[in-house]
Amino acid sequence: MQMIAEASQIARHEAARGGAPAVAAGATAQGGEYLTFRLGAEEYGIDILRVQEIRSYEPPTRIANAPAFIKGVVNLRGVIVPIIDLRVKLGCEQIDYNDFTVVVVLNVRGRVVGAVVDSVSDVLELRRDDIKPAPELNASIDASFITGIGTIKTGQGESESERMLILMDIEGLMSSADMGLVGH
Repeated sequence: MQMIAEASQIARHEAARGGAPAVAAGATAQGGEYLTFRLGAEEYGIDILRVQEIRSYEPPTRIANAPAFIKGVVNLRGVIVPIIDLRVKLGCEQIDYNDFTVVVVLNVRGRVVGAVVDSVSDVLELRRDDIKPAPELNASIDASFITGIGTIKTGQGESESERMLILMDIEGLMSSADMGLVGH
């Protein structure tokens, strides 16, 4: 839980610092700070300036006739916040929630939205050189929310390895028409 508190503190600091967002909708990812999280074996990164806070998962109040990826709503200090399960939205395998499952509370176009993820990993700063363009995929696969692939080097010498980080345009994903959460 210490890591969650630190990430939340960093997110508040970055939001207070202001400035232009690191990733604009439809643009190639540029350098900046990213909150990293896991969905299964994959690691994703979102612009830290979109993160309002990180909370432990608590079952939301279900909304009738809502799509499966909308788990429901929670009351966050008087604000009703829709909770989106990113595993369901992105077509990942379903798993049970556990002690590491968290909700990343986002500020998307002035609207507060929560995203359920398996766990929060870290806050990383990536340089432009660390980010490769998003792959071009078949038109039947919607990868428009992927802004780039970050490469993170760990270790040195013979023990050096590289892991990939899928950089998401979380604002674009949450603003998509099928979400119905945020107007264009």
